[in-house]
Amino acid sequence: MLDVGIVVPVYEEAASIASLSKEIRLSCKEAGLTFEVWFIDDGSRDDSWAEILRQRDADERFNGIQLRRNYGKSAALAAGFEHVSARVVITMDADLQDDPSEIPSLVAAVDAGQDLVSGWKKARKDPWTKTLPSRFFNLVTRIVSGIPLHDFNCGLKAYRLEVVKSMKIYGEMHRYLPLLAKWEGFTRIGEQRVNHRSRQHGRSKFGFERYVRGCLDLMTVMFLTRFGARPMHFFGSMGLLAFLGGFVISLWITIDKFVYDNPVGDRPSLLLGVLLIMVGVQFMCTGFLGDLILRGRMKESQPYEIVEVVAGSD
Repeated sequence: MLDVGIVVPVYEEAASIASLSKEIRLSCKEAGLTFEVWFIDDGSRDDSWAEILRQRDADERFNGIQLRRNYGKSAALAAGFEHVSARVVITMDADLQDDPSEIPSLVAAVDAGQDLVSGWKKARKDPWTKTLPSRFFNLVTRIVSGIPLHDFNCGLKAYRLEVVKSMKIYGEMHRYLPLLAKWEGFTRIGEQRVNHRSRQHGRSKFGFERYVRGCLDLMTVMFLTRFGARPMHFFGSMGLLAFLGGFVISLWITIDKFVYDNPVGDRPSLLLGVLLIMVGVQFMCTGFLGDLILRGRMKESQPYEIVEVVAGSD
């Protein structure tokens, strides 16, 4: 088995691929690491795929996956994780801001016993419009998840192969891979400071709207990690509380009507009691349906479609 597999999502980074390939090759050679590289072209409209093919033709350790359209980074990583087979998996961005010279130390950290090692871009070479929201975002994620990482969204991470094979990622959930790994039972999660470089080519594809989608996906991840395998626990608990609240209110109104002979028809509490009972029943029914759907689903569909895969001696 190879020492390290490097998964690189690519979206319109044709100018960076040759330099990145050279740096990866040099870093692994100096450390004596056997390796494979998987470039995933996520629907690029420039010459990224042609450049990936050139790298593959020059060195069979470089492989490519071309997705039919731009599905997003999570889908690109999922495609790479499906094909990679080395004992340690490294993810990194294609824009040359992640430094390939960090690969040996990340591999060593995994070999020392970690399931996942996340990079920390402490000296980040980005404008404040990206760093300030990122700090707030990381703080919230750290508090909510209980995982003491400073940079959840750092693209430079290292995993044991078993970790990436166990995770199902979609949407913007590439930001929360440590949470997904923890959910799967891989709790040895570490952090390592890594060098971060300025962008050399092109422009960032990052937009503020990704923070909005990221926050929504954070709520999804937290729900799935706690109740994904047992939706009835979540909806049933809420439904039971609502039902009991409505039952108590309705019981009190009934006693007030038939014991104390007080009029209740014009009381808002009567409507509230009935409404809470109905809401409680609906929540519990939702939980039952969630359990039925979960148990009836036999397999997950892939959130992407591959056009072409080039690997090895193809």
